[in-house]
Amino acid sequence: MNIHEYQAKDLLLRYGVRVPTGKVAFSAEGAEQIAKDLSCEKFMVKAQIHAGGRGKGGGVKLAATPGEVRQIASEMLGMRLITHQTGPEGKIVKKVLVEEASNIEKEMYLGVVIDRTREKIVLMASSEGGVEIEEIARNHPEKILRECIDPSVGLQPFNCRKIAYFLGLNGKTVNKAVSFISGLYKAFTENDGSLAEMNPLIVTREGEVLALDAKLNFDDNALYRHPEIEKLHDPAEENPMELEAKKWGISYVKLNGNIGCLVNGAGLAMATMDIVKYHGAEPANFLDVGGGASAEQVTQAFKMILSDPNVKAIFVNIFGGIMKCDTIATGIITAAKEVGIGVPLVVRLEGTNVELGRKMLGESGLNITTGADMREAASKAVAAAQGR
Repeated sequence: MNIHEYQAKDLLLRYGVRVPTGKVAFSAEGAEQIAKDLSCEKFMVKAQIHAGGRGKGGGVKLAATPGEVRQIASEMLGMRLITHQTGPEGKIVKKVLVEEASNIEKEMYLGVVIDRTREKIVLMASSEGGVEIEEIARNHPEKILRECIDPSVGLQPFNCRKIAYFLGLNGKTVNKAVSFISGLYKAFTENDGSLAEMNPLIVTREGEVLALDAKLNFDDNALYRHPEIEKLHDPAEENPMELEAKKWGISYVKLNGNIGCLVNGAGLAMATMDIVKYHGAEPANFLDVGGGASAEQVTQAFKMILSDPNVKAIFVNIFGGIMKCDTIATGIITAAKEVGIGVPLVVRLEGTNVELGRKMLGESGLNITTGADMREAASKAVAAAQGR
């Protein structure tokens, strides 16, 4: 689960992580009042959406007076902000963060991720801040330090000092950086974080170490342990179809292709998307109905796939273990009756009750193409979508 920048900064403050003073506003008038209360020389107005690259899209601006803050906020609120992470559809800005502008002496990068292969938490640091870490890794890998932390041991002071020295800090800023890094690590681990990014992490001319921007993601599967974090969820920032899928216990992620995929099991779903791409097309979605889905869930899955106007064919790829093939057949038939299936449908069934499932589909009167195996079915689905 992702949260907004202002929410991340509020959380980090509770762990002693320094951030610029600021507050969120939902109106131009509110933004102006926040600026007046800050009583500083310059202000930053920052659009609050779940996406990076806001500055390049016009979502981060400097203001000299509270009146200018109001003007910028009035232009920003309600705008469709398009960045490299939002896609061409962009996101509507519904709130802005107004905070004091910082006197930047040095920009850096600090991130925390989980390395599941090593079973360790990794702190990544770079002296190059304000740009994508992927770009740094690609062009200047020597400028990235990866400090691996064993969770059973935890972050130690020497780890923090190593990072601070790598970033080129000295004097009192080293101790401030150590405190900053320790607080960030504690916030990450105590709240089951999956990603933390401070980009840029800055040193001000006054010698303070601050997170000028802050991004925090959390493990969805651990939210039951953190109801206070779960309350920060903003449904308006998510795809409505993905929210609907969660209600039905279906794993769904919309993609940009035209082959709708209905699969049981995350591993098989990934393999299905791979084989669709192998045959020259793009999947329209990741959709895993799970190992024990009901006919109702399968029906709902079909409705979600068919709601995407980009879908030109549907590829059903089921290995019936816990889920029986006749359950899938029932869902297909029910969906056809309720919403109609107006695109080519290719089905590959194997496993429990496969003969019964095939018999049900064969007697349903539906126009269904079958595949003997996954490769053949994928090839037929791609050909159908391309009108071949």
